[in-house]
Amino acid sequence: NGSLSADPSLVNSAATGDGWLWKMKLSDEGQLDSLMDEAAYKAHIG
Repeated sequence: NGSLSADPSLVNSAATGDGWLWKMKLSDEGQLDSLMDEAAYKAHIG
């Protein structure tokens, strides 16, 4: 993400937007169904 070179604070201020660190390509997109969303993860960790 080239934007982080100019403004590293995006990692904290826009982590789910312009502050992304990496992209990944899944071999089986069905695996996404078993992942927690942000609300579920927050509930899980208390």
